[in-house]
Amino acid sequence: MTTQEKLEKIVKILDKKKAEDIQVLGITNLTILADYFVIATGTSSTQVKALADEVEFQLGEAGVEPRGTEGFRSASWIILDYDDIIVHVFYRDAREEYQLERLWADGEQVDISAWLID
Repeated sequence: MTTQEKLEKIVKILDKKKAEDIQVLGITNLTILADYFVIATGTSSTQVKALADEVEFQLGEAGVEPRGTEGFRSASWIILDYDDIIVHVFYRDAREEYQLERLWADGEQVDISAWLID
């Protein structure tokens, strides 16, 4: 699975599960950590965990396993590291506190509108 295919699949999974404010930042030219950050918000700790679980499950079904995961215990900020894509699923308060979009403001905002359900 290419990076672009994986990115589209992640966004579609999060959108279908009703994640809020999904954003994708291209960070290739800013860091060696990854090529993209996917950032999404869940409305409760239960939804945050469900969103992360669904991404991990569906990508696993496609043969793509995360290199690492963090945050499942607290479920306020869960990170799934897929080498080229790092998925951040936040509870609303945690997203406001950490403001990744502001910290990585030099990243390229990727247009994902074609992947979202109307």
